[in-house]
Amino acid sequence: MAAIAYILLQYLIIVSQGTNSLLKRSVGSDWKGKSSPLIYLIATLSTFWSPWLAQGLYVLVALLWLVPDRRIENVMSEY
Repeated sequence: MAAIAYILLQYLIIVSQGTNSLLKRSVGSDWKGKSSPLIYLIATLSTFWSPWLAQGLYVLVALLWLVPDRRIENVMSEY
């Protein structure tokens, strides 16, 4: 649910700021933010067949976000 809330919040901020949004420029394609809910969904569905696979997918998402995302900081440092 946190991943879905993150995507919704990001989308609403970008929509409210318009096409020239600073957040839109800083996140770009945001592959980590978009792939996390998808991986969570796959992990949740795979628990019925392979609990170990599901746990591995949850760990994968955690490891993806272990490295801090500096895109917003990099764009803000330009201003």
